[in-house]
Amino acid sequence: MSNIVVFGAGGTAGSRVVTEAFNRGHRVTAAVRRPEATSYLPAGVRVVTGDATSERSVRELAPEADALVVAIGGGERELWLDAARAIVGALRDVPDAPRVIHLGGGATLLTPKGTRYLDEPDFPHEYRDAALGQADALDHYRSSADGVRWTYVSPPPLEFHPGERTGHYRTGGDQPVTDHEGRSVLTYEDLAVAVVDEIENPRHENARFAVAY
Repeated sequence: MSNIVVFGAGGTAGSRVVTEAFNRGHRVTAAVRRPEATSYLPAGVRVVTGDATSERSVRELAPEADALVVAIGGGERELWLDAARAIVGALRDVPDAPRVIHLGGGATLLTPKGTRYLDEPDFPHEYRDAALGQADALDHYRSSADGVRWTYVSPPPLEFHPGERTGHYRTGGDQPVTDHEGRSVLTYEDLAVAVVDEIENPRHENARFAVAY
């Protein structure tokens, strides 16, 4: 059983990670900006005020955690880089610091041409700022996170939605995981399965991995 702190626990991805981890018997702390708005989380989950973009907030919650999950969303492009900087700044060279599992963007994955999906001409404009922010965060982990144990998780670039928990998925590297038809698809529920599996059995330390069916 692990102590898991989930930043952004009130969101679509974070709430599913909280539920998946709690249902497996882990001790879960849901770190959110508005604790009063989380009545839908499982009874027994500890809810606290927390901000992944605040180095002070990360430091306060880190000592009790084996893993910190960053599942924040919304806001401006700078949000995700601010979070990566705060996480790295708070944990760098701290003895026995928790692992970081950052739920990143699928648009940062690479096309068969080696370019990022977010740079493709037909990538939806309304998602571009968020995708660029997630790319900034990934670059920061890769270039500036010495002394921090981090993992960046990328779902599919486009076909990623709430749905059924099957408990099945496949993993890859910097390109999307695709099926026999060339599609990359995943539910938030099975992303949560992959995240908690990674916490229980680390396989991608200091690396990014893609996940899909």
